[in-house]
Amino acid sequence: MMRCHAHYWVATESCVVEQVLDEQPAAKPSSNNAAGQQNGGDGPLRLREDIAKVKAVALQSAATALALQNNLVAATDLVLKIDFKRYDADRHRDAAPGLMYEIFSFQQDLRDKIDQWHASGLMGPQNQRASRNLLRMTRYAADILGELWIGFEQLDEGEGTYPAFTGAHHNTLVPARFATGEHLPFKSGDVILVRGQAHNSAAIARIGDIDSQFSHVAMVHIDREGKHWAVESLIEVGAVVEPLHDVLATGLGRALCLRHRNPVLAKNAATIINDRVKHSLSPSGQRILYDFTMRPDVGRNLFCSKLVRRAYKEASAHEYILPTFPTQLSMRNRDFVDRIGVQTIETFAPGDLEIEPEFDVVAEWQDYRVTSSLRLQDMVMDKLFEWMETHNYRFHESFKIRLISLLGRISSYFSNDIKEMLEELFPKIPPNMSRRAIAAIAMLHETAQPLLEHLQKAEQDSIRQTGLPLHPRDAYILLEKKRESLGHEIGYLRIKDRR
Repeated sequence: MMRCHAHYWVATESCVVEQVLDEQPAAKPSSNNAAGQQNGGDGPLRLREDIAKVKAVALQSAATALALQNNLVAATDLVLKIDFKRYDADRHRDAAPGLMYEIFSFQQDLRDKIDQWHASGLMGPQNQRASRNLLRMTRYAADILGELWIGFEQLDEGEGTYPAFTGAHHNTLVPARFATGEHLPFKSGDVILVRGQAHNSAAIARIGDIDSQFSHVAMVHIDREGKHWAVESLIEVGAVVEPLHDVLATGLGRALCLRHRNPVLAKNAATIINDRVKHSLSPSGQRILYDFTMRPDVGRNLFCSKLVRRAYKEASAHEYILPTFPTQLSMRNRDFVDRIGVQTIETFAPGDLEIEPEFDVVAEWQDYRVTSSLRLQDMVMDKLFEWMETHNYRFHESFKIRLISLLGRISSYFSNDIKEMLEELFPKIPPNMSRRAIAAIAMLHETAQPLLEHLQKAEQDSIRQTGLPLHPRDAYILLEKKRESLGHEIGYLRIKDRR
């Protein structure tokens, strides 16, 4: 059981934020939860019992990989069957923080079990997928509780999210083993998984065989003066070293801080990669560009998780190779990944770190004002990639897209419309990004946005009518109905005959 200390925080030299467990939200709008009232208003005790059932099924002993897979799939099915319409939303709003911590505590127990299952040889590809699916679905459940707690507050126009690991709504969750009541500082070698709010972030998080909720990773380096830096590789500019606080304040939606269990190795890894990237940015150095191929061991260029892999590999004299559970790119329809330049069938995706055995979760953060949009984005991307695979949809470039991608390459003579569209995708067009990749990202954004807006409207209708957001099951049903109504053409996707 999670120990709920009075305060939780993550600190840098310029940012210390406390999380007070007994705080109250600014407003508690009344709900119209007819289903909950009709069912007698089942309270938090019933939901705690449901969470306990999920935990009991997922963590029960399994002697074989198949038995473990059955347990994890059954637990995920139980999560999917949890329907908040069965409960009294007002009573759950009061209990939401405690329930969120219970789910988070279960996730840490599950990660500990993954270590044991891996040591026992049970963590094959099927169980990697099943365990990450369970983490993803329980995270959605905790997000919904957080959204309920703040009365489904949304960002105002022009308002940004909190800097990661800050906020006043139980945004930062800390495992009991790290929640000492003292300041919880970052350490050199920490890796921070993050998720942005753009559609391409959702696509990167879901590009492989296993869906993730994280699209990027940065590495923490603390210099001799105690200054905190983020070492990372960005699509737009390649490998950079930036103040950590600035990186955490770039409009993120969620973040996860992971710490290697060997602090000496972690510190050495951070120093090695920081020094290399800083030299590449010096007058005598050569810039390290973003690696669109996604090949983890080929070439000098780096994608974000390849940077982390190289740091730990070199710090360990090539003995410690990340990740333990790599992402597979074995889809039949490779139209999108080929367009963006991927040249491998196995890679190191940021989300692979979520279940990496030698790393511990230090803190998890999310801004509940945008988790609904992130969740709906995830579901849109789930369906787009599923439709590409199942129905053989492929991207079809229009004249507008060709023009945008060409102008993106030459970076001049933009119209206002093209500028606005490109700014939504990238602050800058990288010098080694192909015209075809620019076109693919533009088409993805233009295809996904109407579907997201369709779900967002349905979500707002659901909140008004029931006091609760869309259940993921209902969101998927709405997307399938939308596909059926659109037929062979969904945005820039067209069905290509398999013959």
